[in-house]
Amino acid sequence: MAAQPALGIDELALGTGERARAVRQIRRSPPEMADVNLEGQTRSLADLVKYQTEAVVSRSLLSKATGSVTLFAFDEDQSLSEHTTPYDALALALEGELEITMAGECSRLAPGEVLLMPANRPHAVRAIARSKMLLVMVRG
Repeated sequence: MAAQPALGIDELALGTGERARAVRQIRRSPPEMADVNLEGQTRSLADLVKYQTEAVVSRSLLSKATGSVTLFAFDEDQSLSEHTTPYDALALALEGELEITMAGECSRLAPGEVLLMPANRPHAVRAIARSKMLLVMVRG
C-alpha cells in the first residue's frame, strides 16, 4: 500500500526527526471531504472525518500561525508515535477510547473527556478501540 501524505499536523511545520515520524502515519481525509464549507455552518464533529481500515485519518478544520484545530479518526490499535510540538494541545475524545501517554504517564480518554498536553512535552496517542478525537493546538 502506498503511503499517502499527511494533512493537518504537518501544516503546523513540525519539522524533521521524531515529530516528522509521527506525522508520516497519518492519511488525508478523502477528497470528497475537502470541499465542505464550515464557515457559519453547524456540523457534527464526528461526521467530518471518516475511519479507514488500519489507519489514522486527519482533517484540518482551521490552521493559523497561532494554532490549529484538527479532527482525527483512529482505527483500532492505530497510533501516533511519541513526539513533541511547540504548541499547547487540548485533546477531546469524540468516540471510542484513547490512550495518551505523556512524559511516561498514561491517561485514558472516553467520549467527552479532555486532556491538556503542554507544549514541548513528549506525548503519544493510541486508539484502544476505533476512536475520533478533536485536537486544538495553541501557540503559547
